[in-house]
Amino acid sequence: MSLTRITATDAASTIDSFDAIIDARSESEYAEDRLPGALNWPSLHDEERRIVGTQYKQVSDFEARKIGAAMVARNIAAHLEREARDQPRGWRPLVYCWRGGKRSGALALVLDQIGFRVHVLEGGYKAFRAAVVADLDALPRTLEFRVVCGRTGSGKTRLLHALACEGAQVLDLEDLAQHRASVLGLVPGHSQPTQKAFETHIWNVLRRFDASRPVYVESESKKIGNLRVPEALIEQMRSRSSCLRVEMPDEARVQLLLEDYAFFASDPELFCRQLDALIELRGREAVSEWQAAARAGRWAEVCADLMHHHYDPLYLKSMQRNFSGFDLAVPVHLADGSPASLSEVAKRLVR
Repeated sequence: MSLTRITATDAASTIDSFDAIIDARSESEYAEDRLPGALNWPSLHDEERRIVGTQYKQVSDFEARKIGAAMVARNIAAHLEREARDQPRGWRPLVYCWRGGKRSGALALVLDQIGFRVHVLEGGYKAFRAAVVADLDALPRTLEFRVVCGRTGSGKTRLLHALACEGAQVLDLEDLAQHRASVLGLVPGHSQPTQKAFETHIWNVLRRFDASRPVYVESESKKIGNLRVPEALIEQMRSRSSCLRVEMPDEARVQLLLEDYAFFASDPELFCRQLDALIELRGREAVSEWQAAARAGRWAEVCADLMHHHYDPLYLKSMQRNFSGFDLAVPVHLADGSPASLSEVAKRLVR
């Protein structure tokens, strides 16, 4: 038939050309990380993998294969009934599992026998992961970053969004990490991806950039919440990139923080619990005062105090220590965080 094997390097460069990307691994493997846009068609579900593994260890590999084959056959049949009935003859899926072995092979064989134009990823997810890691070491060095610096509440993230709306190339690491990069950065109802998934998300954005055009990125720490920014990327941002310094009046900064963190007003105890992380650095007395003000609903006061007594003192030291281009940073003045102000500045920067 038309079954084709493809290397991880080739898959990484042609991934957008497939009609579907099918992950034949179990649900938990898929949840940890996967190829961008992949659908999950488990050849064996998590519990089934456990059962087969137990048979393999306690009885024999032959008995395990018999039990596993029946499970795989039932699962593939269900996937075909649900997903493949309406696909045309020319449908071109890429199929993979952990190492490109039995699980993806069984699914690919059936799809191939039907007559679809099936591709199988050699080496599976493991090989793809190695290709991503290699690319993350090389890709940042090919790009010109413009690092958007600025004190807390100065509108850096909003400016990135405005730049993207004007057609600029933007790498929003906080969005990819699902975290706002501070002790208050985890948004309720959201969870961070795994480290592997975070790196795949970054790779998927970097690979699409035009190296002849600048890429705007925020001046992040090495860690965003629990996730580490890839070493080659943070090095390129810090040591080999120009900087923009966003300035905004303090009153407007407070208003922006009140808007961006409005969810804390409905759950002040969550806010207070997250502030506990500052006790060692700022002392229990100062943190207790911020917590009391939050419980009393004095949110503008809390934001102003945190800005002036915690975030601002750390900001200048951190920027001067970590970003070689900061002392020569181009000033960018924002009157406030309104769409009109952001759009005006973004248009000027893109021009």
